[in-house]
Amino acid sequence: MIKEIPLITNDAVVLGILMSILGLVFWSSQSGLTFFKKLYSVIPPILLCYFLPGILNSAGIISGTSSGLYAMASRYLLPASLVLFTLSLDLSEIWKLRKKAGLMFITASFSIIIGGPLAVLIVSLFAPEIVGGEGADAVWRGLSTVAGTWIGGGANQAAMFEIFKPSTDLFSAMVALDVFVSYTWMALLLYGAGKNNKINQFLKADDQSVTEIKDKIEAYQLSIMRIPKMEDILMILGIGFGVTGIAHLGADTIAPWVTINAPYLSTFSLTSGFFWLVIIATTLGMILSFTKMRNLEGAGASRIGSVLLYVLIATIGMQMNVMAIFRNPGILLIGLVWILIHAIFLLITAKITKTPFFFAAVGSMANIGGPASAPVIASAFHPSLAPVGVLLAVFGYVIGTYGAYVCGLMMQAVSP
Repeated sequence: MIKEIPLITNDAVVLGILMSILGLVFWSSQSGLTFFKKLYSVIPPILLCYFLPGILNSAGIISGTSSGLYAMASRYLLPASLVLFTLSLDLSEIWKLRKKAGLMFITASFSIIIGGPLAVLIVSLFAPEIVGGEGADAVWRGLSTVAGTWIGGGANQAAMFEIFKPSTDLFSAMVALDVFVSYTWMALLLYGAGKNNKINQFLKADDQSVTEIKDKIEAYQLSIMRIPKMEDILMILGIGFGVTGIAHLGADTIAPWVTINAPYLSTFSLTSGFFWLVIIATTLGMILSFTKMRNLEGAGASRIGSVLLYVLIATIGMQMNVMAIFRNPGILLIGLVWILIHAIFLLITAKITKTPFFFAAVGSMANIGGPASAPVIASAFHPSLAPVGVLLAVFGYVIGTYGAYVCGLMMQAVSP
């Protein structure tokens, strides 16, 4: 298949476009103009930061696949933003969220594991040719790689590829399914974050635990807030990117060592450099929260972290191609049914247990999106909650291979 060349291939120009989109969105959200007031009463600003780059990608103006901006943002800006978010972290308060966060994470993982075979079974009832295939072209083999990335991440997806060995053409179709469905689902969660109160009313959920943490963090920020000097900004950036450098050094050392000396740990994604990058950056950020560095929050550490995260959001958005659904409509139908089952499980569990939407959204994206996307969803509720998404996503890495393997076997069993 011939790869389409986008209209703009220069990443410097693409970055300029993305930053202009972010600037225009936030300017318009604060402008007070009647049109924008009505617009943002329906669509949260963060959703436009994500969706507008996706439109440009779908139109062929820019390309998320050929651009190096997402790799840059996820490897450099994401770790730095996590460090800056965790500088002011109150671990004792975050720990209070563990029960509901754990419940929704487990529900999300279980729904993906059981949702795969259910989706295959449902589609096979009226279109068995879509979920059929033989040998390396058996659709269930490709779907197992989707289960890997939806429960864990890229390392888990690679593990499923090696275990079940789908054909390269089938795997390409599964990548399209993953990108379209997961990014569409992320857009819906971002929209839901803007309607958090209404959704919690429907769930009859008490959002007090999350609200208390947000209020305490905001009160702490106000108590130490000051006009930042240039040296404050440089120190904040120095810590964020300095720790990111240390995290890269650690990841580049630990991941190859584990690969050579304990390759069986690949089951837990411990051979993934990105896994160690996120773990080290988050851990060092939490350690710094016990030092005087925590006071840099008053100079805007988390606000700078938010800026870095929004750049990541824009680069994630430019991965989405809304036209992908027309290329493999049959395969994508399985993904849509699968994600619908996932949503139903989350909704029912949250409704029965009266769990706030925040936990459902973050638990879902910790599975389907992983460490790059989970903090984005969490920060849509409040920037200081981003580490909650990261911590849950790490558990997805750990169980991803096991869960996807079981899911793959069940999909094989129900395939026509």
